[in-house]
Amino acid sequence: MWETTKSWTRVVRGLFYPAECAVCAAALDPAATASALCEACGAELRPLRRPFCGRCNLPFEGDITADFRCAHCAELAFHFERAVCGCRLSGVARECIHAFKYRRALWLGAELVALLSAAARERVRWAEVDVVVPVPLFGARQREREFNQADWLARRLVRALGGRVCAGNLIRLRDTAQQALLSPSERRENVRDAFAVRRPAVFTGRRVAVVDDVFTTGATTDECARVLRTAGARSVLVLTVARG
Repeated sequence: MWETTKSWTRVVRGLFYPAECAVCAAALDPAATASALCEACGAELRPLRRPFCGRCNLPFEGDITADFRCAHCAELAFHFERAVCGCRLSGVARECIHAFKYRRALWLGAELVALLSAAARERVRWAEVDVVVPVPLFGARQREREFNQADWLARRLVRALGGRVCAGNLIRLRDTAQQALLSPSERRENVRDAFAVRRPAVFTGRRVAVVDDVFTTGATTDECARVLRTAGARSVLVLTVARG
């Protein structure tokens, strides 16, 4: 009986988890692990550690112990208080996020949510967050991808830490060009006035956490923060899996 149960467990897990590592294609035993990564690739998903900019989490090398802000933040007046990112956008993390976002590799979500929730536990006073808001996709883009990666992450983050997700109130008004193809100044112009709030009263006086997969220049999340602050949000924090 026990061997039969183990056999069925192996079959069921095989339906949801690949038989090889999602990054390096090393063989996996779905019955032995729930991870879509082998041990070596999983070990590369390391949390972001100091030193990093206290405002945008841009990582630096060296022995810096004091809190500081980078030159990027000194030049820009962000509308969010600060960004909190789980890891660097490089290597295995980049591969995982790209597969998750563009190929709907949801079996990688557990690793990504673990990084996001660990950063929030360590660096956010979570009890003070009133509402979690995923960065919205334009309707046509979401239908093309079949899901919104920010919404998926936000809901699992709240499942892990508690709180409330508010989706559908912050909306994207137009389909913007892909940010990855643009310069920093072009990114800010690309998302200018691209978002709106349907019911401002929902955010009035609230402390909001905006969730996305990646923070690079901060143009998208900052425009979301600007709209939310205009709608009456008391403060806006940005949470992402990775810092580009």
